[in-house]
Order: sequence, then C-alpha cells, then structure tokens
Amino acid sequence: MADKVLMKGNEAIAEAAIAAGCRFYFGYPITPQTEIAAYMAKQMPKIGGTFLQAESEIAAINMVYGVSSAGKRVMTSSSSPGISLKGEGLSYIAGADLPALVVNVQRGGPGLGGIQPSQSDYFQATKGGGHGDYRMIVLAPASVQEMADLTIKGFELADQYRMTSMILADGTMGQMMEPVSLDYGEPKTFEKPWAVTGTKMQRPHNVVNSLYLVPEELERINFERYEKYKQVEENEVRFESYQMDDAEICIVAFGIAARVSKNAIASAREKGIKVGMIRPITLWPFPKKPLCEAADKVKAFVSVELSMGQMIEDVELATRCKKPVLLCNRAGGMIPTVEDVLASIEKANGEGGAF
Repeated sequence: MADKVLMKGNEAIAEAAIAAGCRFYFGYPITPQTEIAAYMAKQMPKIGGTFLQAESEIAAINMVYGVSSAGKRVMTSSSSPGISLKGEGLSYIAGADLPALVVNVQRGGPGLGGIQPSQSDYFQATKGGGHGDYRMIVLAPASVQEMADLTIKGFELADQYRMTSMILADGTMGQMMEPVSLDYGEPKTFEKPWAVTGTKMQRPHNVVNSLYLVPEELERINFERYEKYKQVEENEVRFESYQMDDAEICIVAFGIAARVSKNAIASAREKGIKVGMIRPITLWPFPKKPLCEAADKVKAFVSVELSMGQMIEDVELATRCKKPVLLCNRAGGMIPTVEDVLASIEKANGEGGAF
C-alpha cells in the first residue's frame, strides 16, 4: 500500500498537478484557494517549472491560453469572484479548443460575499461561465484524496478531448486535512500535433484562434464541437451510488454536502427509512441516466446543496419530473447539518407534511 501524507485539499491539488506533469501555473491570491498558489510558488522553481502571480485573474487565464497553445500542461486556480473575471478567457480557450485545468474553490456569493464554503457557482461551471456555446468538464471532489485524483483525471480528460476541465470544490474541501496517497506513477500523456511549437520547416503552420468571421464556418465548428461534447457525455459520466439497492428516497449531493448526507442516511436507516444517495462526481456531464433509472424505483429525491438551489434543476430534468424533488439547502457560507438533511429525508418520506 502506498504511503499516505496528511495534506490540505488545496495542497493535494497542487501536488497532484505536479505529478500530472503540469509545469506552468498562473494565478492570483484569493481566499479560500490561496494555498494552491502558495504551494506552486514554492515547488515550481525546484522542478524547473514556471510560477507567475499575474497582475489579475484576467491576465492569468490568458497566460493559460498561451501556454496551452504551445501544447504544455497548465493550470490556474481561483475562487468564485476570480473565476468570474476569468470568464472571457475561458470562452476564448473553449473557442480555440485548448486543454487546460481550472480550479474553483468556491466561496459564498454573489459579489464579494464571504470567504466561507459554498456551492453557488454550479450554474457558472456547468452552464458555461463565459459567452457562447461551449462546455467544460466539471469534476466535484468529496475528499482530499479525490481532490488529488480528480486533478490527475482533469488533466487527462482536458488533453484527450481538447477542452477545459474544472475542479469545482467548495471551500471546506480546500481547507480540510486528510491522509492522501500521491503515488500516481508516470503521467498519461497525449500527442498534440495541433500545438504551436515552431514548424522547423517540417510541417505546415498551426494556427490557434477562436475567430471565425464567416458564419457558416462558425456554425460548422460549433456543431463539430458539440459532437465532441456528445462523446464526453457518453463516455465520461462519473458518480457514486450509495445504498441505492433498496432505497425509497434518493439524495443527490456533491462535495461536503455528500459527506454530511452519508451521516444523515445512517441516521435515517436507523429509523427504518430506506434512503440512499447518488453523488455526481462529474457535474458536467451530469449523471442523467442513473437518476432517471432511480426515478422508476424511489418515491422522492432530496437535492442537498450549499446554494439557493441550482443543481436541483438538473435533478428535475434528469428525472423528467417523474417524482418530487425536495431541496435541502443552506447558503452564504453555511453548511447543512445532519439534522437538516434528516428532516428533509423525513419530509420526503411523508413524515414531515406535504412538499
């Protein structure tokens, strides 16, 4: 068994990125993700990598664009308001079909909000984040080990599909400490014949650009891009099914909300309520099929969120409104308690009144 070390979630992301072959990091400090930048600032010079604290989040994401164009693995990280500033650059990267890893360790909002954990950037991450028709692969860790594992996977998926991967973690995941194994071996790499690396007079020039002034050409590119996204939806859905074999109530939760929900499930089952959970690991592509199948077996769903209710819309769409979906939520940096989730389970089970 590989040795484990005690690390913060933010530090695990940084160390896993290095293990994945990332040698370029551009960012800007913002709580609660600053430890990622601090870790990279310390480690990158030791391994011949490049760390640069950009003058702004806007500058950082455009540096990512440039390095990715050259075919190198590159990462940036920020927290909610900083990701908003990166929105235009994220759209440019998508429009140029470039791979990159972006980390969002979420804080409460909107606006400056607060520095406590939140999941209120779900819409921003899964519905785009910037302008135009595009998608990002969105990975939602629920442990420090997954913070590391999904960082590795995020780089691989970004390279494989030539698109942005995003780690969408709440502030709790970034700040909590757990034992983590970082024994990944050699990183999986991909050929990048499209990269602008200099022709050496041996190949045609590569052009990396997102500008298409002929509408028919832009339409064609958009349709082709969505064919790629369709492949991602068919092949890359990840989720955890927890005690769903006999479940009559299904919780849907990710990140810290899923961890709280597991304790609530244990309490509910002690009371004789058959409840399980489907935990999306990929928020996009969303696990529509397992939720739709669950809708034929359970009598209700409970969406547990650190937001005013964003993922619940995808739960309702995935289940085609076959069964009622109850929202259990806290916002502004508050985390639902086990008692909060248990009360929602009892309500969904018909013990706490009508919806």
